[in-house]
Amino acid sequence: MTRTVREEVIALLDQLGMTTIFGNPGSTELPMFRDLPDHFRYVLGLQESVVVGMADGFAQATRNAALINLHSAAGVGHALGNIFTAFKNQTPLVVTAGQQARSILPYDPFLHAERATEFPRPYVKWACEPARAEDVPAAILRAYHVAMQPPFGPTFVSIPVDDWDRACPPVTVSRTSQQVRGDSALLAEAAELLATARAPVFVVGAGIAIDDAWDEVIALAERHKAGIWVAPLAARNGFPEDHPLFRGFLSAFRDSIVANLAGADLVLVLGAPAFTYHAEGEGAHLPEGAKLVQIGDDPAMAARLPVGLGIVSSLKPALAELLAGPNPVARTAPAPRAVPEQLADAPFTDAVLMQRLAASRPKGSIIVEEAPSSRGAMHDHLPIMDRDGFYTCASGGLGHGLPAALGVALGRPGERVIALIGDGASMYAIQSLWSAAQLGLKVTFVIVNNGRYEALHVFGRHFGLQKLHGTQLPGLDFVGLAEAQGVAAVRAETAAEFEAALAKAFAQNGPMLVEAVVA
Repeated sequence: MTRTVREEVIALLDQLGMTTIFGNPGSTELPMFRDLPDHFRYVLGLQESVVVGMADGFAQATRNAALINLHSAAGVGHALGNIFTAFKNQTPLVVTAGQQARSILPYDPFLHAERATEFPRPYVKWACEPARAEDVPAAILRAYHVAMQPPFGPTFVSIPVDDWDRACPPVTVSRTSQQVRGDSALLAEAAELLATARAPVFVVGAGIAIDDAWDEVIALAERHKAGIWVAPLAARNGFPEDHPLFRGFLSAFRDSIVANLAGADLVLVLGAPAFTYHAEGEGAHLPEGAKLVQIGDDPAMAARLPVGLGIVSSLKPALAELLAGPNPVARTAPAPRAVPEQLADAPFTDAVLMQRLAASRPKGSIIVEEAPSSRGAMHDHLPIMDRDGFYTCASGGLGHGLPAALGVALGRPGERVIALIGDGASMYAIQSLWSAAQLGLKVTFVIVNNGRYEALHVFGRHFGLQKLHGTQLPGLDFVGLAEAQGVAAVRAETAAEFEAALAKAFAQNGPMLVEAVVA
């Protein structure tokens, strides 16, 4: 029996486990949803960047590609900031967008997308507008496979509005590998270097979490008594921060990285570039005498390695081979990291906020963060100890964290999610609160309100600027913004008020916002 393109696509999505659709629909997308099965879920975002942010969090939380439905041209344009972030996050997404009917495309119709597949490039791994209506299901299947092949990332399919009701032959769901296995000879060389090193250190990045290699990296670190550093600007947590081997966080500056790694004779970088820099620097990339091995699933990352040995591999199988390598020479474990001092409650700074949040948050709760100027305080006073306990934005763009927290909550139902968001960052996607209220999600929003784009003030000092323009944010009422969208909210101006507000928020089964006004 011949089915329509729509029926074939819905059956395909069902088999791929993509029954949640994130979208903000327009006229050219509506025919996709005729007779949508009851077990499918449509998650509405009030702006396309919010839609992509929610899907990003959901895909990372579920470890499966998420499906996005956007409007043609302008809708895709609104979404591009968070598509860029998803690309940097290595998040598997299948982004679909409407297109006007094929029969009127030669006449430059209203709401059509000219050269639709070029618009989201280069921040999608693959883009297609099928030549025929009956090719749409196969294009979506290919988009799924490409998104789920390492390194993961978004893909894009433009679909003319009149394709959905066309007749379509059946589509067989093919399967592909979702891992890259590295060169065994190179991994054996790396294992030998690791076994004979005098003082090895590991630098772990988001790839550990993406590949679910948490247990393996802990076992390898303990076997080799290696100190563990987090890669600059890592978007996921790859090692428990309360472990005796944990050393801290590398900054994105060359001289600082070299200073932190001083004394190491082997630097093993796992699931991260060596290294991500935020400003130009000079001199060596490593301490004198140190060797470098980088392992990750992105060939482009290996190709731009400035020194050392780059091995292209998924982390889980690579770490298994390293664990099977030669026994290490006798070593002494590095001294434990100094515990940050306990702070007084006044003044109520972002560091005090992080300290109180760490003491109050439920065990196993998940942090989704987009408060760049408070990240140092978070690193010092809000340790992340649990596997898959932390998500942030790898791109440096804003507007991801607030909706991503919703996606994580949808992907991990029943778990407490804490969205830790700066006041400036929150305004890029504040309408996410409406979706949180409508979905009744178990999310606690903590807005760190310092009244300005604080990160720019930090960089202003770096560049020697005496005066900054366009960085002050007076007059924002986050309690009012939340309540207007159906989310309960409270304002806290002291540590005691903040702790009381958190207790109230954590008792909620639905969303609540805490506006924390910090010095």
